[in-house]
Parts: sequence; C-alpha cells; structure tokens
Amino acid sequence: MREDAAGAPPRRSAMDRFIDGIELLAAIFVGIVAADIFISVALRYLFDISIPDSYDFGKQLLGILIFWGIAATSYRGTHITVDLVWAAASPRWKRVIDVFATLVLLFVVTVQTAMLFDKVRTTRADHVLTFDLHLPTWPFALVAWLGDVSAVLLIAVRTYRLIFRPETMSEARYLKPVE
Repeated sequence: MREDAAGAPPRRSAMDRFIDGIELLAAIFVGIVAADIFISVALRYLFDISIPDSYDFGKQLLGILIFWGIAATSYRGTHITVDLVWAAASPRWKRVIDVFATLVLLFVVTVQTAMLFDKVRTTRADHVLTFDLHLPTWPFALVAWLGDVSAVLLIAVRTYRLIFRPETMSEARYLKPVE
C-alpha cells in the first residue's frame, strides 16, 4: 500500500469500505456458526441439555454463512479456481479470461439471487416455522438473500474494475511492471 508524503496510508474509497464491511459481516457469521456448534455440542455432552431448535438454527445459519461467504470470496477472487490455461496465458489474455469468468459468475449469481428471493417469498407465504419454538424461518432466508445481493454488487464492482480500472484490483497482474 502506498503512503502519502506524511507517511500515512491513503484514504480508502467508500466502495472499498463497503467491501470491507461485507467481508466483516461474513466473518461475523462464521463466528456465530462456530459458537452455535460449540455451545450446542458442549451443552449436549457435558450437561445432556439441548438448545431448542439448535438444529434448525444451525442449518439456517449455515445457509446464511454460505451466501455471505460467496459475497466475500467473489470480489477478491479467492474462491477455488483451476488456472491451468490462465497460468500459461500472457498478461493481456489473463485479463480477458478474468473478465469473461467474472461476467459468467455475475450472470450465475444474479440468477441465483432471483431464485433465492422467490424462496424467501414462498417461505414467508407458507409460514414455515422452526420445529421446537415455532419461529418463522423466512428472516433467516432473507438474511441469506441479502448476502447473495451483496455478492451480485461486489461481482459487478469487480467486473467494472477489471474492465475499466484494473490497477485498483489487488491482483493487478495484467499490468506491465514499471521499469
């Protein structure tokens, strides 16, 4: 990261702070899922007590974690990839491959987001409830859907930056080294 004349790091843009916020939310959901699992297992094995609806909550929280995780990994490009062709390509073709792959990802996640919204709508309309406490499950689906919406936004930002501002990407590997 470059510093200014006074030695301070540069100000981050609003978009970079938004991206950091989404990544922070994804990390918080990881912590919540881990705490839910740990507490449920500890109570069950140490005290023979179970939390009502812990299975339902765990299942719903895991779904939330997956969709917010998609948002966090999609922008950074840190999801699992197979780079056999990409590794052998020139910097220009690497950028072309990345733009194409990101556009495909944007399309797929956008369709997924539309379908997930339908799931939120039907879950609410059908009054689906948890088993023990009879709590509605649609708010969990809504939070998962918001993670998917965030993924679409971040993938759109990534696509824009790859096409028009590749120097802003952390993996600006398409740029020729400065001599």
